[in-house]
Amino acid sequence: MPKLKVAVDWLAPVERNRFEVAWYSIAHSIVPEAVPAILYHDDSEMLCAMAYIDPAEHRLWKLQLRDGRAELADAAAVGSRLGRIHAATANNPDVAAQFPPNDSFHAIRLEPYLEATAATHPDLHEALFELSERTRRLQIAMVYGDVSPKKILLGPNGPVFLDAECACIGDPAFDVAFCLNHLLLKSLWNRPAQAAFGACFQALTDAYLEQVEWEPRESLETRAASLLPALLLARVDGKSPVEYIETDTQREHVRRRARPLIKIPPKQLVDVFP
Repeated sequence: MPKLKVAVDWLAPVERNRFEVAWYSIAHSIVPEAVPAILYHDDSEMLCAMAYIDPAEHRLWKLQLRDGRAELADAAAVGSRLGRIHAATANNPDVAAQFPPNDSFHAIRLEPYLEATAATHPDLHEALFELSERTRRLQIAMVYGDVSPKKILLGPNGPVFLDAECACIGDPAFDVAFCLNHLLLKSLWNRPAQAAFGACFQALTDAYLEQVEWEPRESLETRAASLLPALLLARVDGKSPVEYIETDTQREHVRRRARPLIKIPPKQLVDVFP
């Protein structure tokens, strides 16, 4: 769709379907069990068909986390598979050739999350736009762009990633920060399960960083740590507010946690978790 089904105007190029298919195909060659196989693609109509995944054998990670069932093995498997995909595609010209420069990632992620949030927090305008520009500029690996629990199924062969319409060549730090943000948000929302979410946060971080070999791990973690509080704030004041943060009190709690860390960015991901 050229316009996403949200309350605000949110436009995105339909050509993103082409990059989604490329992401699936390349990821399938790296970790076959982590994505459904592409069965058909019509490049002119921007349509694709993929292998069926039986819901009787797969659980939606979002529902597991919503109910406070935060399992270390699930989080670690997500981090490991994401890291393997990044490692296999980092600095790979053959992969980059399948993702020519386009506006999709900026339209679907950077503008509605980082830049739109600056309108509500003008004192953070410079910091948020600098994060957006840095993320746009870095062309390192094949990025999924939407590593969200609502897009991840947990099956007998581990996590399966769906809906890669934000795929591009970009900064892999965005992917890991985007996913960790959901664990962070849920820990702020479901306080009794905060310790379990924190353990999963660390398990995903550790499993992912073990796969980082294309650059110093400290460099990637520092970029991810600086993105994380900005993405946290974006889920209450950007164009895509998370649905389970419902009250002003909850939103203010998120703002109090995120704003100081945007002004003085942390170096390590663990420094963002409460």
